[in-house]
Amino acid sequence: MFFPFTLSAHQRACAWKQQERLGKIQSLPSAFFQPLSHHEEKIHSLSLSQIVSKCTASTLSPAEVMMAFGKKTLSAQQSTNCLSDVRVLQALLDLKSVAREQTYGLSDSATSVHARPLLGVPISIKDTIDIAGYDSTISCSRNVGRPAAKSSAIVRLLQDAGALIHVKTSVPTCLLSLETESDLFGVTSNPYNPAFTCGASSGGGAALLASGGAKIDIGSDIGGSVRIPAHFCGLWSLKGSAGRLPSTGQASSLPGFEAVQLICAPMATTLEDLTEFWKRTVGMKPWFYDPLCVPLEWRPVDILGQNRKLKWGIVWDDGIIPASPACRRALATAASALKEQGHEVVNFSPPSIIDGLKIANQLVFADGGAQVKSALQPTEFAGPALSSVFTLISLPLFLKKAIAYFLKPFDPIYAGFLEILHPKSIVEERQLVTARDEYRAQWHEQWQLDNLDFVLTPPHALPAFKHRQCEKVTLMSAGITLIFNLLDYSAGVMPVTKVDKLTDSYPIDFFSSQEYRNFNMIARGAHSVYNAEEMHGLPVGIQVVGRRFEEEKVLEGMRVIQHALRSHGARGQHHHHHHHSSS
Repeated sequence: MFFPFTLSAHQRACAWKQQERLGKIQSLPSAFFQPLSHHEEKIHSLSLSQIVSKCTASTLSPAEVMMAFGKKTLSAQQSTNCLSDVRVLQALLDLKSVAREQTYGLSDSATSVHARPLLGVPISIKDTIDIAGYDSTISCSRNVGRPAAKSSAIVRLLQDAGALIHVKTSVPTCLLSLETESDLFGVTSNPYNPAFTCGASSGGGAALLASGGAKIDIGSDIGGSVRIPAHFCGLWSLKGSAGRLPSTGQASSLPGFEAVQLICAPMATTLEDLTEFWKRTVGMKPWFYDPLCVPLEWRPVDILGQNRKLKWGIVWDDGIIPASPACRRALATAASALKEQGHEVVNFSPPSIIDGLKIANQLVFADGGAQVKSALQPTEFAGPALSSVFTLISLPLFLKKAIAYFLKPFDPIYAGFLEILHPKSIVEERQLVTARDEYRAQWHEQWQLDNLDFVLTPPHALPAFKHRQCEKVTLMSAGITLIFNLLDYSAGVMPVTKVDKLTDSYPIDFFSSQEYRNFNMIARGAHSVYNAEEMHGLPVGIQVVGRRFEEEKVLEGMRVIQHALRSHGARGQHHHHHHHSSS
């Protein structure tokens, strides 16, 4: 390959990587570029557990599954640009080598099902999670051509379980963003509407999944990186507590940062697939693969036993950005559906979320952003969201304090964040960790006092927004997801409805109204990109939260909501015709 000498090392690496990705796709057998046959469409519509049982009984071969999902993957890449690496044929070879190692083909069918609980299931993996022999780039060009020496714990577990790990999916530069764009891979778009973002940082995985290119995508989440894309792309996801799923062996822009943990988490297109994935993965005893995993078996829960009614606490927003009309309606719809089933639904007033976010943001940027910056090449663009944080951090502290002092009377929230973003000493960082633990204790007490089963929130104040609007929306808008990373709670996202231009529009004069003018600066920026007319048809989800290590309970809670929405939808259809509720 010939690249002109005038290109920078950064540009050369980007060009080389894109060429490599294209080459891997083009070298696939031509069958992968044909439309799906009738037989393949049928394979494609099977659930995760159906694929496994058919492959285990040998009525279906993993190669047939790979062909069906491989075709969908290539068309997803064409329409959304969601892949960072391709290993479609390699995925089938992995299966053979694992089979040999495990002396596969035991006569006792029970043992072989147990041995390969994900046999033939196509699972995509986020760029950052190590697979031996493949780059984990974090979408930074300096990581190109530096393949991982060893696969991460989650990848080894999934391969032993018989999964087909066929692609790696795209992420934004350095991960800290709300849209998936980088110099290295370009822009990844939303399958529902190409003008809109798929979210971040596990954006490529969400776009691939919503396009039908996999059964499960493994992303990672430190502030909503799996939950926000799931919400933007109409998917189901569940972030567990740190230590439930293997999370070692990832490239990160914050290596060694422990105060808020980066953890692997799955996304799926149905609740059944998400639940089966969780159950089967925990059944593989993750603590044998990852020393940081907790040896906690899967615990079946019956939360509705003896006709018990549940208590749901609603948090409408994080106190910084009010939810947009579409996101508010999704939450209100779930609330009324649950009430119809006889559950108790209350407004929950937790300890100040703003206080928690101040702790979290100071911890994430305690090094003044030095670690994140060190990943970048000189000419590489970190994306508007991160760049504006860098700008804030680099302003001299006296200047920030002065600006904050004048801003405080008008905008106490923005002023409050402005004066705390600067590098911290080790002692200051330890004080912040102590503050984090005190904050966790406050939530714990309040939750018990109110006797809640679950907390419900929007996953973000907005549905998916148009590309390159991160600068207006800002990283501050991820507060309602980040807070549950700080608390290390189990938190899932599920789809509820779609944006409706009739129901969800702002009044014509909203942006000149007193209500909008009263918003703080962060909220004004975020809401400025909301337009229900343009967003019509985009998915809208809710976040379902349980406490630490309540993964099984949260999945059950999502099932209860799904059932309530279905009954509510059946009833609602007779009243007003534009009321959507999706499964």
